[in-house]
Amino acid sequence: MFQNRERRFSKMPGLIYPRASVRASCRQRGCGRDSRGACTAFTVVELLIVVVILSIVALTAVPMMSSAAGIQIRSAANMIAADVEYARSMAISHGQNFSVEFDKNADSYKIVDLNGNVIQHPVKKGFTYVVDFRNESRLNRVDITNANFNTTAQTVTFDCLGSPLDGGTVNLQAGAVSATITVEPVTGFVSIQ
Repeated sequence: MFQNRERRFSKMPGLIYPRASVRASCRQRGCGRDSRGACTAFTVVELLIVVVILSIVALTAVPMMSSAAGIQIRSAANMIAADVEYARSMAISHGQNFSVEFDKNADSYKIVDLNGNVIQHPVKKGFTYVVDFRNESRLNRVDITNANFNTTAQTVTFDCLGSPLDGGTVNLQAGAVSATITVEPVTGFVSIQ
């Protein structure tokens, strides 16, 4: 039936169907023929849609892959700031000194009470309050490069009023990204830069 229709159109007066030239032009352009015998190819609109979709995927995937160190350092800085605030609130609520001791060689820190004993973690029951970045898979790129409180001490201690005995900073590094956590000397205000 299809062949009859094609024959009928090719025999109509006034219509020119150069069958050989259509086939030749399809072969020259490298496109195929569909079931109706028409030359098939991608349109410009279809190509533009594919390019737009690929560019959107690239714009979302590349920043996610390149910012792993940035995400880790922000998470680590927020965690340290929250734990320093927790030690401060423990000092106020218990009416005694609590400290956060940093160990830049081991990339870890712990919260200790007045006697120097590591306190129990409030969320992880049965565990002490020690945070080790090397053993945390989601923070293993983060290094504590410096913890400076009162020139030589790597410890910030809060009294019963929540004031630090000495203010100072903790510096973090993950690849090319760095962050600084600052504890203000009198107020104990914690900030991240």
